[in-house]
Formats: sequence, structure tokens, C-alpha cells
Amino acid sequence: MVQALQGPSLEERVAQLQELLNSADARARQEYQERFDVAWIYHDSALEGVVYSMDELRAAIHDEAITDPALIPVYDEVRNHMGAIGMIREMSSRRRFTVNLDVIKKLYAQLAPEELEGKGPPKYRKDMPLHRLYFHDISQPDKISYRMRQLVQWLSDPETKKTMHPVRMASKAHYQLLHIYPFPRHSGKVARLVMNLILMRGGFPPVVIHATERQRYYEALRSGEDATANLVNQALGAAIETAIQYFEEMK
Repeated sequence: MVQALQGPSLEERVAQLQELLNSADARARQEYQERFDVAWIYHDSALEGVVYSMDELRAAIHDEAITDPALIPVYDEVRNHMGAIGMIREMSSRRRFTVNLDVIKKLYAQLAPEELEGKGPPKYRKDMPLHRLYFHDISQPDKISYRMRQLVQWLSDPETKKTMHPVRMASKAHYQLLHIYPFPRHSGKVARLVMNLILMRGGFPPVVIHATERQRYYEALRSGEDATANLVNQALGAAIETAIQYFEEMK
């Protein structure tokens, strides 16, 4: 069985990163976060088959005026994604917090506000999509509600929190959500946002799975929880090392 984490060395590197963050000036931290957010949205969208240019991403994130009306949907999608990242950052900082169905639906609503216009709360998928990027098995529509309740019960169970490392817990929640595939759109983005929310609440930085790992990511989701956990763990290690290197160079 593949180990989901690398033992104490991972925690030590996170502690080292935290020390570097604490000693960095506000401008360096802000610049790093802006770069990270652009990379986060770029790679996460590319996993879904949507590739934005850096100019499009920066313009949307910085709320620059739209000169070409054709870019409005692109800007909206990027801004909605940025809003969802802001939501999980805020949620991760709360003292008391549980990842429940409302939280997952709120993230989806932030990503797809057009789905809610005049329609009430977000609704689960009602069909089996014919054309999709992910080719692993997903839940039949009539099983989604039950499986979502099961997932959040497992997440909120004190025994889960006591016995499972946050990295493994985050990876498993992400894997399960993608196998439930609850929403008509953005189920992949929602699953990775929930994963990163759990990681950040556990004291770890968020994970960005790079676009270059797209095929490996799809294959891991087909292979099982261990393969997915291994990929997530490697991405987390790479994110920590990149951040450490950035702040050490800024000294």
C-alpha cells in the first residue's frame, strides 16, 4: 500500500516554511500569494481542459476593464474561481468549522452562480454526462444524495479526525467527491477546493496539481485512493519546496 505522507519530514518542512513566512515582509507575502493564485487557477482549470493565458488570468484577477465582450465569460469564470479560493481561505481560519453539505454547495454556487439564478439552492446532477473529461466510475444520480451524506458524516466523525492524518483525509475526501461527481459542472474544482480546505485547516499549504500531471491525475483517479493520495502527497511536497525556495531567495 502506498504511504500517503512522508512522516515527520513533511511537518518539519511546513514549520520551516511558516518561519520564512513569518519573517518575510508583507509585500513579499502578497507577491507570492498573487503568483500562487494565478498558478492555482491556471493549473486547476487546465486539469478541466480549459487553458487561460497569463494575461487573461491577471486581468481577471485584478479586475481590469474588459475591452473585448467575448472575454466576459472567461473573466467571470476566473473571478468566480478566485472567489471560491477566497472562501476556503476564510473558512480555513475559523476556530470552529465543519465541512458539511452546505459548505460544499456554497463552493459550487460560487463557481456556478448562473446555476442558481431564480432556481433556489444548488441541485445535484440529474443525469450521467455523455461527454466528460474524467473516465472513472461515477455515481448514478439517484445515489448522489446518499453518498454525499455519507461523505460529510465521515468527515465530521471525531474518530476520522483522531485517526487520520490531514493529508490523507484531504486526499480521500477529494477522491470520494470526484467519484460521486455531484454537480452538473465543476465537480473536479469543488473536490480540489474541499481537499485544500481540509489541508489548510490541518496546517498545510494548499496543493496545486500541475497541468503536466493531468494524464497521471486521471489515471490515479481510476486506479484508486492510494494512487491518488500518492500524487497529492507529491504535489504537496513540491508546493512546500517551491515556497521555501521562493522565500529563501527573497531574504
